[in-house]
Amino acid sequence: MVDKSEKYRWLVRLGFAARGVVYLLLGYLFLAATGHSRASRGASGVFDFLQEVPGGTPILYLCALGLVGYALYRLSSLLFDAENYGKDKKGIAQRVGHGASGLAHLVLAYTAFQFARGNQQSSGGGGGDAQQVTSSILSMEFGSIVIGILGLCFLAAAVAQAKKAFTGEFMQRVSPRAPDFTRYIGHAGFAARTVVFAVISWSLIESAWLSRSSQVKTLGDAVSSLRDDGVLFTLVAIGLLLFGVFSLVMARYRTVPDLGPDGLKPSFRS
Repeated sequence: MVDKSEKYRWLVRLGFAARGVVYLLLGYLFLAATGHSRASRGASGVFDFLQEVPGGTPILYLCALGLVGYALYRLSSLLFDAENYGKDKKGIAQRVGHGASGLAHLVLAYTAFQFARGNQQSSGGGGGDAQQVTSSILSMEFGSIVIGILGLCFLAAAVAQAKKAFTGEFMQRVSPRAPDFTRYIGHAGFAARTVVFAVISWSLIESAWLSRSSQVKTLGDAVSSLRDDGVLFTLVAIGLLLFGVFSLVMARYRTVPDLGPDGLKPSFRS
């Protein structure tokens, strides 16, 4: 019989695979001649694309389940320090970032589930929804502070991605049995995410404290905004595709914490 720890590891690995599918297809759609309109909607565009491919519905259900697993994995880092970051300032910052990632992936999981059930179809979506939410927040008394702080959080995330891209510290939690190319595609993937998070951060800070507009950018919007830059756009799209491949490799070779006897104290196994 498979124990709880084994089930947990399989769910987390499915989560990395689901993340890989989203980024791989997102990069592909940006690079494809006819995929830009979908890709500009971010994950929703990817799920819309999957609706139309053979076997797309089962893949969407698996993505939804995997994204829930990835979300729980990140939330366990926040709540139980599942990856042993500690309780100093740096550790707390890491754990809070993982918690935010967990919540974001729960939203993605719900979106994938809705597409799998056929409850969502092609639409403008994505950026338009973000503008409406931002406009509503900015209309509140302290709305600009909230949006500005969110922008600073994305800036911190961009710095963290840049650090990973430069140092390769992401390999610390990867099994030594991983393919040799893992490090190189990881560098490229994290560099691409650095650019995307920086663009999102600037759009939030600009909306909050400079232009007082609601023209914030989502993941898809951020990449689309680079389209006129030619080479940079292509490099970021390729980087996101490679981050998808990197995530798929992580589904097999990432070290995942085992659930301890009390369900909270993990130990790592490759």
